[in-house]
Amino acid sequence: MTDALYAGIMSGTSLDGVDAVIAAFPEGADASFSCKLKSSAFVPFPAALREALLALQESGADELVRSARVANTLADLYAQATQEAARKAGVEVVQLRAVGVHGQTVRHCPAEAWSCQLNHPARVAEHLGIDVVADFRSRDLAAGGQGAPLVSAFHAAVFGSALKHRVIVNIGGIANLTDLPPQGTVRGFDTGPGNVLLDTWYARHQKGTFDRDGAWAASGQPSSALLAALLSEPFFRKPPPKSTGRDLFCSAWLDAHLASFPSLLPADVQATLLRLTATSIAAAVSEEAAATEEIFICGGGAYNTALMNALNALLMPRVVQPTDALGVSAQHVESLAFAWLARETLARRSGNLPAVTGAKGTRVLGAIYPGRAKAE
Repeated sequence: MTDALYAGIMSGTSLDGVDAVIAAFPEGADASFSCKLKSSAFVPFPAALREALLALQESGADELVRSARVANTLADLYAQATQEAARKAGVEVVQLRAVGVHGQTVRHCPAEAWSCQLNHPARVAEHLGIDVVADFRSRDLAAGGQGAPLVSAFHAAVFGSALKHRVIVNIGGIANLTDLPPQGTVRGFDTGPGNVLLDTWYARHQKGTFDRDGAWAASGQPSSALLAALLSEPFFRKPPPKSTGRDLFCSAWLDAHLASFPSLLPADVQATLLRLTATSIAAAVSEEAAATEEIFICGGGAYNTALMNALNALLMPRVVQPTDALGVSAQHVESLAFAWLARETLARRSGNLPAVTGAKGTRVLGAIYPGRAKAE
């Protein structure tokens, strides 16, 4: 049995850039699961693109034109990242079976059965000449689901254990949890803000776009009163399945709460926001996956030392550690998931988990944009 190469592309709500991977999966529907990371690449977002994406989180003038231009820019970066990852893997792009490209989420409204990911997959296919699989959320939404989180099926395939009850927490801009019992139903849902509010507040008061290692947050003192106000948000009490995004957890949401706490120092606000992320994750584990024995973190939050320390303190005696301990870099889990989802789409296998998204049933996810004709 031979392996087939797939690329996976992810640009998340942290708005830092494009992560790309090349992964090898066994061919054939009856193939036992394995996933081998061949290479990875990262292409940062130019500052102008980041600002344009932030602006598109809210209604404004000429949105359709601005969205179309941003989609073109994103497609070019997605192609560039794929080409760079292929170069690092020592393969030609045409050797890839397909690339899974999630796109950039700018609005997410599952209550109205829609979610908007900016992307131009036909342009990516034109750049690369291979099949592009995109638009992963729409089919699940059409089937009554949240369209998110989509990575739980991959978490189950790669991290599930017959011996240990595990939880995988992805901490990107938004945090999501996958509950992996040794037996029984895999469940998952968004827990609330991951890095999104931390990054927003840091960029407003410091130089840069994120709080490296959580150092600034660690220099402040969390406010229990502000934390309680933030945790009063109804989303935290809503039962799964549920998903969220920058539509809710945005600067306007934060500022509305901060209006009642005008004397708080900026560093203390940052410390409180870090505690919000850690507390909402820990509460989700306690309420929805209380029997879990092992907790593994992926996404950018795995590299925030202060956040990891807070999670360990809140979740003890369980040990909280990055997915690196399971052999998969925390940085690459989401990109690998979209390489895997592309593989499932081409094989006409379902990619969603109804217990996670709330869809009426399993569905094949994604739309296929074919590469160039073989005669070209």
